[in-house]
Amino acid sequence: MIAPGGLDAVLELLAREPGAWTPIAGGTELMVAFAAGRLAAPKLVSLWNIPALRFIETGAGSAAIGAASTFLDLRAHAVLAAKLPLLVKAASWIGSIANQSRATLGGNLVNGSPAADSSPALLVYDAEVELISVRGRRRIPYAEFHTGYKRNALATDELLYAVHLPCRFTRHKQYIRKVGARRAMAVAKAALAATALLRDGVVGEIRLAAASVAPVPTRLYQAEAALAGRPITRQTVQAAREALLAEVRPIDDIRSTAEYRRRVTANLLEEFLLELRREGSRP
Repeated sequence: MIAPGGLDAVLELLAREPGAWTPIAGGTELMVAFAAGRLAAPKLVSLWNIPALRFIETGAGSAAIGAASTFLDLRAHAVLAAKLPLLVKAASWIGSIANQSRATLGGNLVNGSPAADSSPALLVYDAEVELISVRGRRRIPYAEFHTGYKRNALATDELLYAVHLPCRFTRHKQYIRKVGARRAMAVAKAALAATALLRDGVVGEIRLAAASVAPVPTRLYQAEAALAGRPITRQTVQAAREALLAEVRPIDDIRSTAEYRRRVTANLLEEFLLELRREGSRP
């Protein structure tokens, strides 16, 4: 491993030898893959303690989070807790406090696990990711970042620089829940995040995203379409469940079965919708 110590030096190295180096920050996931010999590029370049990658900036309508910000950084940030509570709650699910002090938001995304804890929150918040190289910067919707299982949109000379989120969801009903083998330090068997507005009893705006139900973290567009513009009735809830069950593609593995994941995710959606209807009916 080498530690150039600055962002420009890292980018120059990646440009000089594209595909030869694997960037590493906290290493909570990457060192497991390294020890198992699963890295395509086993030469490591450290991103740890590079201030240009570890920052949280908030304004009236948006937040920018550097890719090397740890989950403990997110949990400790009062503005994020107030404006983006789903992301902060998801940050509390990342392993132990020791893990959270090392694991980074960027690493969680680049690792590309379908069960990534932060991903459903980022999807329902309409996050964008900023990618950087010596060639410049570009921003893409986070929903387009994962291109397949453990694959993403990064070029071989690029780094994930920051995650950008609009802070416009404080009036929305917000929900996130993870189902695992234990309350803490467990990989999600299923997880669901949601934001919605209920206007005069009708769903006016809704976003749904799930983990562990497809090769990548997934926006549930069909379930959203089954709910948008409709009141929350028994029939609507059932239609949304059926739409969700039709679009998810979980697998059987050592943690759970595909059928369990499908049913639990549909149950989480129903739980959210019933909470939304109950709170929307209050004066």
